[in-house]
Amino acid sequence: MTTTGIRLHAPAPGWSIDADVVVVGSGVAGLTAALRCEAAGLTTVVVTKARLDDGSTRWAQGGIAAALGEGDTPEQHLDDTLVAGAGLCDEEAVRILVTEGPDAVRRLIATGAQFDASTDGNLELTREGGHHRRRIAHAGGDATGAEISRALVEAVRARGLRTIENALVLDLLTDAEGRTAGVTLHVMGEGQHDGVGAVHAPAVVLATGGMGQVFSATTNPAVSTGDGVALALRAGAEVSDLEFVQFHPTVLFLGPDAEGQQPLVSEAVRGEGAHLVDGDGVRFMLGQHELAELAPRDIVAKGIVRRMLDNDAEHMYLDARHFGAEMWKQRFPTILAACRAHGIDPVTQPVPVAPAAHYASGGVRTDSHGRTTVPGLYACGEVACTGVHGANRLASNSLLEGLVYAERIAADIASTGLHARVPQPLPTAERPAHPLLPPEARFAIQRIMTRGAGVLRSEASLAEAADRLHRLHADARDALDENGKTAEPGVDTWEATNLLCVARVLVEAARRREETRGCHWREDRPERDDTAWRRHIVVRLNPDRSLAVRTTDTTDFPPTLPQAQEQ
Repeated sequence: MTTTGIRLHAPAPGWSIDADVVVVGSGVAGLTAALRCEAAGLTTVVVTKARLDDGSTRWAQGGIAAALGEGDTPEQHLDDTLVAGAGLCDEEAVRILVTEGPDAVRRLIATGAQFDASTDGNLELTREGGHHRRRIAHAGGDATGAEISRALVEAVRARGLRTIENALVLDLLTDAEGRTAGVTLHVMGEGQHDGVGAVHAPAVVLATGGMGQVFSATTNPAVSTGDGVALALRAGAEVSDLEFVQFHPTVLFLGPDAEGQQPLVSEAVRGEGAHLVDGDGVRFMLGQHELAELAPRDIVAKGIVRRMLDNDAEHMYLDARHFGAEMWKQRFPTILAACRAHGIDPVTQPVPVAPAAHYASGGVRTDSHGRTTVPGLYACGEVACTGVHGANRLASNSLLEGLVYAERIAADIASTGLHARVPQPLPTAERPAHPLLPPEARFAIQRIMTRGAGVLRSEASLAEAADRLHRLHADARDALDENGKTAEPGVDTWEATNLLCVARVLVEAARRREETRGCHWREDRPERDDTAWRRHIVVRLNPDRSLAVRTTDTTDFPPTLPQAQEQ
């Protein structure tokens, strides 16, 4: 494994603590990994960017997919996942997900999560796009993520796990042999420590969530700035399939200039019978796919955008007036409240919707145990690329993936004895600092990405995006190289720098993939090309901060680590 030697420009750590495992992130993946590690007797520290319950998990509305219903099987769940993944799923990774998933959900329920049940006590299951069965377990109608987060946070607090809240992770610490030795982090405001510090640990689990904030409009919270992917790249890890960003088809349209986190209108609304219509009330998804509005998300998003272009419209509509007031109140209270807060009553009006950045199917490349290409560094949840999602995530598989692969990571750390190694991190001063971007660069990056690498892409739009991102990168690099100046270290500048890092990789991968597949839609390459492109694009960062890009020979990922390096 080759390290880059690159770190963010930041003060040296002024304090440190020791642990067997440090988990970065407090969504379903991070807290599940932390609880399982603690149960295995490992000293575990959870680091999270805001409060424990402020990650992406609590925003998940629809539910968690697993073969829990009568007549459903893991094999059927596998088939639906492979179809949605458009030929790029790792079948073994999907098989692990669907076979271990049902018991993982049952363990989540045993932890305290309360899912909606019918009068006979069985789980109440619904359908979402791409599923041929009702297999989506939900809670609070449309507040599944909030309930899962509540249960896991309560379990973490009840077991007394050490947590560091309001802490932005900066960089991976490594020893002289390139093995993981912990992380540096900056605690903001109300945290337990002040300023930059370190957690020394031989195992680090990245569960930092997504990178939706790289676009102007997203369903992701403000904390989703790609920190985990950027950290992994600086540490020398490989990332894969970053071009596959899923744009959720039905996000509440708040106007053409709306920026930041936008309200999601869950796929479960369509699962219960809502229709997509244009301004004339025509159901335009009929005839485009056998499942119409419940087709996989990439197909629905494309259908909406095509109709918008054909009609010269800024949005389409989701019509669920036939639900009636009582069903809206009982089944979708969160969405009902969000719509009404913006002056729209879905009981009496069609809801204006348009696609927005939602989920990264790619991320830090891992094997079936969550191991990355850096010894001792693991990843799970949205920050990871396990091979489960392929070119397009099947609805509600994300929470399940977080559960299943977090459990596998904890089991691997405990069984391999990795935690017994005493980390000896190299001094951070021996690593060159990465130049920082000014805070306002965040908005420039978002507009560049939305314009050039959004739902619709082409060689021309991606080339323009790459050029503009390169200029931002070069300006910051030249300022540091010529006079030693960089933007002032701080949360805003670190986040902007991380966003630029992941944006450059995403655009480069999207330019390389000269086809349309899953949620990667090239206007100039409208056909899927299995002969040339049924394979993965893998990227790592070079020591000079350039990108090294390669394409795998097949759909199978190569091993993450040589056997001799695995412990």
